[in-house]
Amino acid sequence: MSIENNKKVAERFDALLNTQDLGQLDRLCTPDMVNHTLRPGRPAGLEGTREFLRTGGRKQWLADRWRSMTVIAEGNFVVQYGVREGHWPGGCFRGIDVPTGNYTRDFAVMYRLEDGRIAERWAVRDDLGMMQQLGALTTNQA
Repeated sequence: MSIENNKKVAERFDALLNTQDLGQLDRLCTPDMVNHTLRPGRPAGLEGTREFLRTGGRKQWLADRWRSMTVIAEGNFVVQYGVREGHWPGGCFRGIDVPTGNYTRDFAVMYRLEDGRIAERWAVRDDLGMMQQLGALTTNQA
């Protein structure tokens, strides 16, 4: 598949966060896809991704969107990097009670594709900065 097609597949996968159409997962991902970003204890594959999008994980990030993004693609890899913004509805995040509020955070996602479908996904995001913005964590002043 072409690099441009791979970029479009990554873009469509990213858009699933704000849609109800989870049927697209089977078209966008290989059956043995590995999502390295899912929390421990959740299946890492396509079923774990489907479960995340169907349950609380998806609801928590429903308003999360790119504020700015750069896309780099080469061969079978696509990287999206930039700043995401959103609204946290309040509740437990990584074991900490986080108040309701708006946030921005640096975010990077990498996809490896096979035959035009996502085979692997990784993400790195600034959760610490987000929780500080929302008042769940404070920094110590010297």
